[in-house]
Amino acid sequence: MNTLLIEIGSEEIPAGYIIPALDAFKENILSALDKSRIDHGIAHTLGTPRRLALIIEDLADMQTARTSTITGPPERVGFDENGNPTLAAEKFASKARVAVDQIKVEETPKGRYLTAVIEEKCESSVSILESILEYEILSIPFPKRMKWGDLSVSFARPIISLVGLLGDKILDFKVGNIKSSPRIFGHPFMCPGKHKIESADDYIAVAEKAGVVPDIEKRKELLTNAIEACAKEHHSHILEDDELIDIVTNLVEYPFPVVGGFDEQFLEVPDEVLITAMREHQKYFALVDGKGNLKPLFIAVNNTKANDMQLVARGHEKVLRARLSDAKFFYEVDCKSSLDEFAQKLKNVTFQEKLGTVYEKTLRIGTLVEYLAMVSSYEDKETLKQNVARAAQICKADLVSQVVIEFTKLQGIIGRAYAQKAGEQQDVALAIEQHYRPVYSGGKLPENPTACLLAIADKLDTICGCFSVDLIPTGGADPYALRRQGIGIIQIMLEENLDVSLTAMIDKGLEAYMDDAAKREETALKIKDFFKNRMINILTDMGFSKEAVNSALWASFDNIPDVVLRVRALDSLRKEPDFEPLSITFKRVGNILKKTAGTEDVSVDQNLFEDPSESALFSATNEVSQLVNDLIQEGNYDTALSHIATLRPKVDSFFDDVMVMAEDTKLRQNRIALLSSVSGLFENIADFSMI
Repeated sequence: MNTLLIEIGSEEIPAGYIIPALDAFKENILSALDKSRIDHGIAHTLGTPRRLALIIEDLADMQTARTSTITGPPERVGFDENGNPTLAAEKFASKARVAVDQIKVEETPKGRYLTAVIEEKCESSVSILESILEYEILSIPFPKRMKWGDLSVSFARPIISLVGLLGDKILDFKVGNIKSSPRIFGHPFMCPGKHKIESADDYIAVAEKAGVVPDIEKRKELLTNAIEACAKEHHSHILEDDELIDIVTNLVEYPFPVVGGFDEQFLEVPDEVLITAMREHQKYFALVDGKGNLKPLFIAVNNTKANDMQLVARGHEKVLRARLSDAKFFYEVDCKSSLDEFAQKLKNVTFQEKLGTVYEKTLRIGTLVEYLAMVSSYEDKETLKQNVARAAQICKADLVSQVVIEFTKLQGIIGRAYAQKAGEQQDVALAIEQHYRPVYSGGKLPENPTACLLAIADKLDTICGCFSVDLIPTGGADPYALRRQGIGIIQIMLEENLDVSLTAMIDKGLEAYMDDAAKREETALKIKDFFKNRMINILTDMGFSKEAVNSALWASFDNIPDVVLRVRALDSLRKEPDFEPLSITFKRVGNILKKTAGTEDVSVDQNLFEDPSESALFSATNEVSQLVNDLIQEGNYDTALSHIATLRPKVDSFFDDVMVMAEDTKLRQNRIALLSSVSGLFENIADFSMI
């Protein structure tokens, strides 16, 4: 067993490419080893902007032996009546590369046949690796690839070196015009040149001696400790930004941070603008004081240590000063206009070719969100209606601001800042920022009623609009992120326990797009199915069984928080020991009623009862009915289902003692009506045919 090392040296790879590339390379190499029957231990990925590396422990020197059995001719053909092998047996033995006396006769479904056990040839791991590495390296996925020179191969950046070692054995392979060797490049500034690796186990030590920290987690820890130490020296704290730490970790081979400053006049600009200017363009860390207030300081991380780090700091300051001057200019220009003036400019911004302008979208959002405010369970509806109406008017206004045009990631954020500066209600200002939430699966949700309803209205308008013009997600194609927006609506409604009718919401949203009632109804059904599929995924991800989820959704899917209560109650009931016979009984009720559609309006007539089981079921159903209805109103489905379950013995007796489908029409309809009364207790809770 030996350690395998593969390193691909290259020109600087973008930071965002490194981790996904290493993960894919590791997965593909391990898969190739498994297919080649090469045993191995744990795999580790390492990487910097100038190298991608993989180390696999305890790699076997040879393939694992494998035998297989091949079948030849029937026994009667392979041996004569005296048991001597025939020419057919000899040819089979030759084909299997075994002696004739090693042939066996085995019983098969087709009869007795000649068989032979053959052992496949085992190759060395070195030879197999040498044959697959070029393909596996060139198969590493990148968002963008490039070619160089006159070569036909492509990679994220030009490859400049290759290392392949199995223990101390050098793997001989080639990619493009680069041939493998046991030498790696050191840090381009701190320790340039090539450095020889005697064994794969020496890789990390040799790299670190050459000024490179290939272990990403170790480099991240060095970076974090170094910038925190710098911040501490200036009585400051790093503004928390885990994503930026990850990015900068993969921008350097060894981190050398330096603290710089900027003119305090820039602090007049909203913090978000300054932080974004530092972060997005320069990858600088912002510093704050003990109260979280932004300080006129930043930390830049360099890939080399200069003799005069203060000179380096002044260089960073000069670059940042230009960036912040631009940001300050954009902010000052924006301050000359109000959010209402910005909103008017949205008339010239297209939302979607078939769906009009962003200004028209804000009008539709306004109508929809006012409706939601009035039908929601939130208190003080009039104040809420005023807030959501105002928020809808200006929620997209910052899209035409100079700051957002320059820093697109600040959409919503800068709108909130401008709204606060203009003295808008705090809930309205926060709604401008938060109505985009959640921006990713599991992300933060809006935090106040105005923001929640505005977020739902915005997302629902987009969904209704796209469905109305047949821009429906298909397979992996979802250019308008409708699935994410649908999930966002559901998550907000669950978090806020909003029991607004989904059907009514969709109908209201479609009113702005479709006049034809029939087409609107058809589109509404498509949208509701779209939401149902999102709900299935969310509930199964929450750990509920698919049977319970489907049963609840197919019974009723109009009140989203209510669905969760029913699914939870069903999942609990499914764990009871007598659930299966209960389910069978109620399925039988449902199946009979499906076959007798059209008799729903018939009432139960006690005078037509012929068997005591009919009276017993009728009395029990009436007794349970009022109790269950009250429990359903309270959302107490666990107890409601427990009471409904008590009817099973009565229903079973009814099926045992009477013929439901009696020849007498009145008797038949009466018995169907009795079963309908039983079904009515659970038909809006669960569809037992789905379990």
